[in-house]
Amino acid sequence: MGQHFLINPEIARHIVDSLKQTKVNDFIFEIGPGSGIMTQFLIDKYPLLKIVELDREAIELLKEKFINIDNKIICGDILKINLINYANKFTIIGNMPYNISGPLLFNALDYRNHLIEWVGMLQLEVVQRILSNPSNKTYGKLSVLLQAYFDIEQIMRLSPASFYPPPKVSSAVIRMIPKKDKIPRTNFENFVKIVKLSFTHRRKTLRNNLKGLLDYNTLRDGFFNKRSEELSWQDFDEMIQKYFK
Repeated sequence: MGQHFLINPEIARHIVDSLKQTKVNDFIFEIGPGSGIMTQFLIDKYPLLKIVELDREAIELLKEKFINIDNKIICGDILKINLINYANKFTIIGNMPYNISGPLLFNALDYRNHLIEWVGMLQLEVVQRILSNPSNKTYGKLSVLLQAYFDIEQIMRLSPASFYPPPKVSSAVIRMIPKKDKIPRTNFENFVKIVKLSFTHRRKTLRNNLKGLLDYNTLRDGFFNKRSEELSWQDFDEMIQKYFK
């Protein structure tokens, strides 16, 4: 997406107000604050706010705009920072850098046992993939993995006119809350590994994608005629429980 900044403060306020699990004294990390349009609604409400920003020029602008913000700023790459070093339970919110949205969402999966909630603005196309259902062309490994471990809701959709300069894509905001139950019975690492392998070649059958993990006789089962895009996360969990022992 490059540098496209949200310019409507009412939208920013609405995004902050959409935090429904986060309490006043919870730790909260804002990712990619930009001009601070969301920061202004977070900074007084959440005393334990931390702001993660890589761009030093942006940090200097935030310091000019907000008094006593220095101790709230973490300068660095969000994908290289371990947030657990700052808090064991926390919320993540932000206008997510679109060029790393995939890694950020897998990052949220890794933090699933530490997250209170995750509220982020993403490219609309990515949100559509996340919320997609089986047998849909937008359905993929991100759909399976995030739906398996989070309750996900689209909060709003934004047109390019909400940003400056306006991007060429539409955007949307989602809220993800980690599930407390009804998650895969399969070990997390194994579940992620097998789902990813199953989508290696999405137009090929499970038999083709999983042939390196299962023996010939097991793969003869008619179940493996299916393609990964046909399976819900529950189907993946059942498949692993049944065939991977």
